[in-house]
Amino acid sequence: MIYWNVLGKYRGAQNAFLLIASYVFYGWWDWRFLSLIIVSSLSDYVIGLKLDSIDNHRKRQWLVAASLTINLGLLGFFKYFNFFIEEAASLSDSIGFQVNITSLEIILPVGISFYTFQTLSYTIDVYRKNLKASKNIIDFFAYVSFFPQLVAGPIERAIHLLPQFGANRSFNYENIKKGLRWILWGLFKKMAIADNCANVVNEVFGNYETLGGLDLMMGAMFFAFQIYCDFSGYSDIAIGSAALLGFDLMTNFRTPYFSRDMAEFWRRWHISLSTWFRDYLYIPLGGSRGAKTTTIRNVLIIFIVSGFWHGANWTFIVWGALNALYFLPSVLLGSNRNNLDTVAQGKVLPGIKELFQMLLTFALTCVAWVFFRAENLQSALDYLSLSVTQSFLPAKEATFETVDWALIIFFVFIEWLIRVDGFSVSMSKVKFRMVRWLIYSFIISLILLFGAFEKTDFIYFQF
Repeated sequence: MIYWNVLGKYRGAQNAFLLIASYVFYGWWDWRFLSLIIVSSLSDYVIGLKLDSIDNHRKRQWLVAASLTINLGLLGFFKYFNFFIEEAASLSDSIGFQVNITSLEIILPVGISFYTFQTLSYTIDVYRKNLKASKNIIDFFAYVSFFPQLVAGPIERAIHLLPQFGANRSFNYENIKKGLRWILWGLFKKMAIADNCANVVNEVFGNYETLGGLDLMMGAMFFAFQIYCDFSGYSDIAIGSAALLGFDLMTNFRTPYFSRDMAEFWRRWHISLSTWFRDYLYIPLGGSRGAKTTTIRNVLIIFIVSGFWHGANWTFIVWGALNALYFLPSVLLGSNRNNLDTVAQGKVLPGIKELFQMLLTFALTCVAWVFFRAENLQSALDYLSLSVTQSFLPAKEATFETVDWALIIFFVFIEWLIRVDGFSVSMSKVKFRMVRWLIYSFIISLILLFGAFEKTDFIYFQF
């Protein structure tokens, strides 16, 4: 009400309101960590202005290096300091040196990986002269801390989101409808699918030694749906919330589990992160140009760094490396651009070949997800080993509720129908209003009847 009715004619006042709201939103978790956002924002705001005013190439390099040092230094300290300390101590012990190293009680700030990459995209694009530096400090600070996507993305590029803070925004009923549709679908994914799957996943991964092989396979599959619906559900809610405020955020997921190969999967999964690494790491390293050994090196680097971005644990690094091994054949054979269209576009069902490709890609993804979910590498390896060696008749059975299967089947059915345009656009194409409202009412009923209403954090809050 305040944003549109009171401040609707004053863009600057709207942006100031959004900045205050974003700081209150983040500070509600822990006000002390607002200082980190302010430091990142202020340093890159100043560095951006300096980059715009200096033509000397060496000085510009030093400025962008300063931005990288400040932002990655803060990220590295809070997220990885204890990891490297503990690994150094372990290495010293293994070669016979007893070193007393004490780790610090460091709290990982929520969303630091996301807003760090977001503000870095600004500095790098200004350095590359793809974007003019922002002279409005309120606009820039609001861009860095924009609350709908602050803590779990999408990781917005300055070149896309920042100009929207400089443009006048007016109330648009179509944007409101679009936003509410995205929020509804995101809530269904999170509350009815992800949080219900979480109960089963926690049981299976917590007792994997006593379960049968089939239970373990299904547990990995349930985690695949949990993490997808949890993360993409947040992205949908963020996109919808931004639309209510007159902003357009990038699509972060495009039905990735209908991918026909791993290259297509990574074009459809966490798009804002995968394209960030492509544009700011992979291509500067040389991409797929040059010798095949260079291509292999670059692919390994971006996937391992991507895994490490997710957390300070060897499980994430192995998860990234495994996905690199999945991805490399298509790059080396030149088939990574084969599936640029949507599967079975214009058809009701996929062909046999497409179905097999989707199932194989999904199965490979589930294997990798085991490393992502496991507490440590040994647990992940044991889990996978028992999945294929353990009897399908377990000593103890996991609880797979019929309603969970029914909800997943319904979700996959809807995802298949909306695979081209996404939920909001697809629903807008339904001709009759009564049919649309029946669909909305049915989804709301499923959330109310089967949704998990206890507090459950989004998985990616920890990253």
